Amino acid sequence: MPSFTYQAIESSTGRLHHGLMEGGTVEQVTATLRSRGLFPTEIKVAGAQPKSVRLGARGSPARRPRPANTTHRRTSGRPITARALAVFTRQLATLVQAGMPILRALEVLGRPERQPAFRLVIESVAETIRSGGTFSDGLSRHPRVFDRLYVNMVKAGEAGGVLDVVLERLAVFLEKAERIKGKVKSAMTYPLIILLVAVGIVGALMIFVIPKFEDIFASMLRGQSLPGLTRAVLGVSQFVQHNVLLTVGLFVLLYGLWLAFKSTAFGGRVLDWSAIHGPGWGDLLLKAAIARFTRTLGTLLAAGVPILPALRITRDTSGNHYVAAALDRVHDRVKEGEGIAQPLAANGVFPGMVTSMIEVGEETGALPEMLTRIADTYDEEVDNAVAALTSVLEPIMIVFMAVVVGTIVIALFLPIIRIIQTLS
Repeated sequence: MPSFTYQAIESSTGRLHHGLMEGGTVEQVTATLRSRGLFPTEIKVAGAQPKSVRLGARGSPARRPRPANTTHRRTSGRPITARALAVFTRQLATLVQAGMPILRALEVLGRPERQPAFRLVIESVAETIRSGGTFSDGLSRHPRVFDRLYVNMVKAGEAGGVLDVVLERLAVFLEKAERIKGKVKSAMTYPLIILLVAVGIVGALMIFVIPKFEDIFASMLRGQSLPGLTRAVLGVSQFVQHNVLLTVGLFVLLYGLWLAFKSTAFGGRVLDWSAIHGPGWGDLLLKAAIARFTRTLGTLLAAGVPILPALRITRDTSGNHYVAAALDRVHDRVKEGEGIAQPLAANGVFPGMVTSMIEVGEETGALPEMLTRIADTYDEEVDNAVAALTSVLEPIMIVFMAVVVGTIVIALFLPIIRIIQTLS
């Protein structure tokens, strides 16, 4: 009887198993492994230069995938919008829930896709399935489009035979995550627009308006000294007029230094700390981070992903150094046999209400549902925080513009008052 080496994933924990097993055929080995609660991913005949057998979504022998995928090479690294991914996932979930096979659903969605890069990605995933791979295999070939959370949830859905349910949860997760991101961006868009308008107005005054007043002052005051504020404004205007490229270069340099500081480990920690502790916006960004963390972890657990891999994926997708470090410590404590609530409370990053609700979820055995409920609560709080922050920022930015433009106007009118007094 021939021997086979295998790789399989344990359905309950997600651990990878390797081993050697005797069996008549690949189908018999696959059936034996599945009876032990293992999901086989690869089986090959033991011996010299064996030929590997990749397994499909249901653990059955599948055709060997093609060694090269030109579609993957052409699309790797091209940007795919989060909105496009959310729409694709929703449509795919609807088709699969209607009973359409996954390959046919991908073919249906790929043809009308308007984004060329995304259309090529969908075709690449479909080609992987045609070649004998699983849906998760095809997704994992495009890590810049489908992140670890997406791939692991699909893999868990394939292992449990509930791919339609997992796709529905993924669609809901992506839609709500995109909605939160849009609300946070909308809160930051207004002050940015006001700032750009203020820069444009000040630049126009410095280049076109102030030089006219400078000529008037020179001809009317005939060498008399100007007020200090006026001299400062005229000096800035002269510098901008004669050094336009240098002024633009300074702004570009400042922006480059900002990006360089942001990319360093120290700069990332400083900015992440400011993001959750800053006045005004800190509360908003912390609530958005909590909503993202709880929804991600709850979605993974509900899909059947084991707790330790779920915590690692949630950590990697948190987007904040301090939240990630807190989840890293929680992962280590859970690995030692503790629950989630107590390590979260010990970190001091998450509010007491969040840790208390998680503790209740652990005690009642309904942790995924409780995490989803926390995420829904904080989604509403993000809405309220965005509205409050926007209402406060509007008068602040208007006052800021009034102070900047008013300072220039006062600097120009001080010599005019002196001219009027001289003429009178």
